[in-house]
Amino acid sequence: MTVIPDTVTANPERLATGRAGDLVHTAHDPALGTIDVFVLDPDAHLDVIHSWVTQPRAAFWGLGELSKQELRELYAYVDVLDTHHAFLVFRDGTPVVLLQTYEPEHDPVGECYEVEPGDVGLHLFIGDRGAPVDAYTTRISRVLGDFLFASPGAQRLVIEPDVHNEAAVARMTRTGFVPGPVIDLPTKQGWLAFMPRERWERMPR
Repeated sequence: MTVIPDTVTANPERLATGRAGDLVHTAHDPALGTIDVFVLDPDAHLDVIHSWVTQPRAAFWGLGELSKQELRELYAYVDVLDTHHAFLVFRDGTPVVLLQTYEPEHDPVGECYEVEPGDVGLHLFIGDRGAPVDAYTTRISRVLGDFLFASPGAQRLVIEPDVHNEAAVARMTRTGFVPGPVIDLPTKQGWLAFMPRERWERMPR
């Protein structure tokens, strides 16, 4: 798989960030086309993300009961944090993925395992796909992983999908994350899994 990054504006430490609505990463994939990553704008992007998180298949995301105003307030709060960030990912101009990143030591997950320097927690929700393409989730995950590792301080990706979310667990395995323990979080049982930078760089393209 070949992905050629074009532009990156990344935090020099661990987490890429920017102002709401900023374009922070662009890449071209031969099958997906152009992938643009924008810092989530709680106002401009509200209709899109609300339509996604209220779908039955988004039950594991845990935001389905929120009104539009409540969802806007949630992401407006995230926007002012230094430890948690949200992004909306576009494929050839169509929004396709909601991505959230966080510092695990400033999140409940950090109480469940020994956080290492450079750990980057992430949540990913695929809201749309655009035109059909083989291995879509693997390809989009590759682009987003490259985006996250573009920050020099990012040394390991950490995920914790709900153990009952079969699609997310399958994606975890398919994209090469190393499974860890099952942990008890306030809203779910999560399955910890890790992707060290050196492992990511060895993954087939």
